[in-house]
Parts: sequence; structure tokens; C-alpha cells
Amino acid sequence: MTERFTFDLHATDGRARTGTIRMLRGEIQTPAFMPVGTAATVKAMKPEAVRALGADIILGNTYHLMLRPGAERVAKLGGLHDFMNWDRPILTDSGGYQVMSLSDLRKLTEQGVEFRSHIDGSKHMLTPERSMEIQRLLGSDIVMAFDECPRADRPRDEIAASMELSMRWARRSREGFDSGEQHSARAALFGIQQGALDEELRKVSADKLIDIGFDGYAVGGLAVGEGQEAMFGVLDYAPEMLPKDRPRYLMGVGKPDDLVGAVERGIDMFDCVLPTRSGRNGQAFTWNGPINLRNAGHAEDTGPLDERCTCPTCSTYSRAYLHHLQKSGEILGAMLVTEHNLSFYQQLMRAMRSAIATRTFASFARTFRQDYLHAK
Repeated sequence: MTERFTFDLHATDGRARTGTIRMLRGEIQTPAFMPVGTAATVKAMKPEAVRALGADIILGNTYHLMLRPGAERVAKLGGLHDFMNWDRPILTDSGGYQVMSLSDLRKLTEQGVEFRSHIDGSKHMLTPERSMEIQRLLGSDIVMAFDECPRADRPRDEIAASMELSMRWARRSREGFDSGEQHSARAALFGIQQGALDEELRKVSADKLIDIGFDGYAVGGLAVGEGQEAMFGVLDYAPEMLPKDRPRYLMGVGKPDDLVGAVERGIDMFDCVLPTRSGRNGQAFTWNGPINLRNAGHAEDTGPLDERCTCPTCSTYSRAYLHHLQKSGEILGAMLVTEHNLSFYQQLMRAMRSAIATRTFASFARTFRQDYLHAK
């Protein structure tokens, strides 16, 4: 039987890496992009279609699923995989980020976070131990440690205190995860590095996480409004603080050019709502840059959305038709553009994996930026 979690690094090109994560429910080729299935669904997509586009793994949201339909109910119904008809690996976030965003609805203590549901106002307590329990009930394959994610513009002493709290919660997450022996025998646990934009705090966080020991490591606290230049500034050093033989996951990122720049700096895994959210709003990502399908210039364009794309949307429908669907508010418009965007993201990941394997990544990245960022 396959080991519960292994990571094999196949090739490097500069700091860019390509490899394979092997888990009981399947392999994940890295660099990997995980479509976001917040409430047990990747919005506007069937699970089988998400897989057909090339996704090896998707992300589920602990906070939303614990509130509706409830982790205990999902477990009673066979777990998240059976519930949503996805037989591949699922990564679940810890719920910490969503709870922290509810600044008016929560109270933070050493024990955890007490908060009110944004749905019905009911009270809940989320602790590292409860987060591990919820993710176990969901049947997650990759479990994220419970953490706090402060805004990067907070005073340094607040960011330092938050990071130290997250590290104490990381140890409690490790202990809580290990206590669920049946789940921990087949799942993996990732720790989350914090420290905002401060290199010294990032190093302290990384060292504490390594001392605890995790199957993989995430770079957290980015993509929260600091801008690409500041994010890349952190990624210039943060991934190298983490073990080279474990996957590195950049949480909540991002735009296609963010992904290329992050892979350049040693990141292996990503998730973001952008391709699905943009698809519902008429923005499509192409090799020649993003386009807004609601613009009148597409109204009589009989060409495909992206001439270099082979997804079902580009192979079948014209820009004019997609423009019409978007302007009319038709559900099909959201479905078709979401399908294209998710396909584009997976095509981009495959292209990066190939470029790293052939050690042509610098050339690939240069050409990509020229086409994507400078297109007219």
C-alpha cells in the first residue's frame, strides 16, 4: 500500500522545483494549483470536470463546512470525499483565517477563538484541538495547523505576539492531530509560517515549526493586501527557511504572474478563489493577459477566448457568445468562463513543471511575462 505521504523532488532549476506528492488517494504533481471548493463545491463546476481539467487536489474550507452542513453531519454522510463525489486528495484549511476576518464577531484568547456565525449569529469556539477534530470528521487528506493571520500593517510587537501564539497553537495542532490515530495514519499535517513582512520573525517561526515537525510547510500571512512586490520580497527568503525535502505551500495565491514568480522562488503548492470568482464575473485569464468579456469590443468577435487554449470552452464557443452570456447574466456564462480559467491555471502549472524538468524555466518565465503582462 502507498505510504500516507511522501514527497519526491524530481528536478530543480534555480530555486524552482518540480516533484510528486504521493498519498493514499493519489499523486499530486508539483508545482500544483488547488481549485477552491469552499462549501464542498468548486463553484460552477462538477467535480469530475475539475479533475478532467487536470486538478490533482482541491481545497475545502473548515470554517464554512463546520457551520453548514456541519462536520459531524459530513462524517455521518461518509466524509467530504463521498459527500461531494471527489475521490482524490483534499486539503482543508484550519478555519483560522476566516475566523480572524470576522473582527466584529470574534474574541481571541490563548485557548482559541470564540466567534459568532455569519449565517445565524450562533456562538462557536474554535481551538487547535477542535480544528483538528473538524478536519478529521471531514476526512481531510492534508490538514492545516490552526493559526492566526494578522494584517501585515500591524505594529511589529503585535505581529510578533501573533506569530508566537500561532506557534503555540501549531504544537497543540500537532498533538491534537496525532491523537486521532486512525486519521493521522492516512493524512498529513502542514504547519504554517507566520511573521508578516519581517524576515527575523519569519525565521523564528520557521525554526519553531521545524522543531515541532510537519509533513509540509505553508507560507502564511501573504496575499492579504501587501501587494506583489512586498510578497515577492518575503518569498525571496521565506521558502529557503523551510525544509527542502518537504512541500512548500503559499496560501491564497494568486494571479497567474504571482504563481510564476512564486515558483521561481521555491513554492510548490497554491490555492486561490481567483479563477472561479473571476469566471463568475466575466474575467478570463489567457496567455496574452486577462480580458473582460463584458467589454463591448467582444460583442461580434467570432474567435475563441484564447487561441492557445484547448479547453472545451475555447474549442466550442466564441468570444461573442461568451460576451452575450455575461451581459445577459446567464448561468452558463459563469460556468464556461470558470471552466476556461481553471483549465488555464492547470495548463500554466503543467508548463512550469515541464520548464523546470528541462531546466528552461528562466526562459519560460521571461516569455510568459512578456506575453501576459505586456499584451495590448
